[in-house]
Amino acid sequence: MNKVQTKITSVGKIPQDWEIKKIKEFAKTTAGGTPSTRVSSYWDNGTVRWMSSGDLNQKKIFEVEGRITEEGLKNSSARMIPPKSILIGLAGQGKTRGTVAINMVELSTNQSVAAILPNEKFVPEFLYYNLDMRYDELRKLSTGDGGRGGLNLQIINSIPIPFPNLLEQKSIVKYLQTWDNAIEQTENLIAAKEKLKKGLMQQLLTSGKRLKGFKGKWKKTKFSDVFERVTRKNTEKNQNVVTVSAQRGFVKQNDFFNKFVASEELKDYFLLERGEFVYNKSYSKGYDWGAVKLLKEFDKAVVTTLYICFKMKKEFMNSTDFFEHFFAANIINEGLTKIAHEGGRAHGLLNVTPKDFFSLKIFIPDVEEQKAISNILNSIDKEICFLKEYLNKLTEQKKGLMQVLLTGKVRVKI
Repeated sequence: MNKVQTKITSVGKIPQDWEIKKIKEFAKTTAGGTPSTRVSSYWDNGTVRWMSSGDLNQKKIFEVEGRITEEGLKNSSARMIPPKSILIGLAGQGKTRGTVAINMVELSTNQSVAAILPNEKFVPEFLYYNLDMRYDELRKLSTGDGGRGGLNLQIINSIPIPFPNLLEQKSIVKYLQTWDNAIEQTENLIAAKEKLKKGLMQQLLTSGKRLKGFKGKWKKTKFSDVFERVTRKNTEKNQNVVTVSAQRGFVKQNDFFNKFVASEELKDYFLLERGEFVYNKSYSKGYDWGAVKLLKEFDKAVVTTLYICFKMKKEFMNSTDFFEHFFAANIINEGLTKIAHEGGRAHGLLNVTPKDFFSLKIFIPDVEEQKAISNILNSIDKEICFLKEYLNKLTEQKKGLMQVLLTGKVRVKI
């Protein structure tokens, strides 16, 4: 890679032999559509791939769940998009707007997705990488206020792209794809480790598979014999307000909901200490009966009194690791189905009372078997943690490379 002479342009410094082109100057763009949901023949037994903006998060799209019929395609503004089109979220929930993807199969899209159609004038993957790098810029280009803003074809057509010649575009793409391949391999390793752990949890934490040297029956135990409730009020007015996410664990509430809780209200919240548990009665995808999480991220945290908080009794303090895995495997779900009261899903919360929660019955092994099980699962957790750290490094390295390669600050040998 070699440094080169530059020139000043509307997008900053680029190499002398690069040029700036607006998207409309080198490619056609289109947006999709949605067939009428009132006409069943547009949808029933559909075979035409139909993509929504949520699918953009796949980045490289080989398949989508949505389907419409040929009749639905003909009678709507949806159209077939050829492979290697650059897809951009025009609107959508959360971070979808401005998200860029590239399709590897022919498909149609809804009206929340725009497509830049491929042609011989540019390398599609080069444009994909360029726009993917400019996510924040695309968000700022959106029309409208705040989260309700949106992109449109006029805006997309006017986006300037710095271009080298086709050979250099291909070389840059080949270089970045090396990082993509490493990232994909690492993601696959993480997925395989997580699948292995999930299978082991179901076997080891239900006595379905016993480790060598352990034969005795697991003891049926009342929840309240192992745990005691925590109702410690936040009299110190600790400001570390967190929410408990089934997917992410303990998250600062401002990061999760983008709002603060007034300090005068905090005294009525529960104050948790590291090593204590929380049961969030909210149901979410993959967690129909809520989730139990162990506080490890902070020394202290403040949570809503809607949560059921508890800790190990003194005689079980050495079992914390075991029970973190136990709850992660959703072993108590069967018991929760029996105590969640009929019609009790007010505001997305299961109607589970603390009294009923602590009356749950659980089967647990002796302390030595608990330790043996925990050691195995902790070992896999460490491997997953290492791989995730490595993945983060690869992702950051790729971002750095994109910044210098896609702007021509560093040149790739052709």
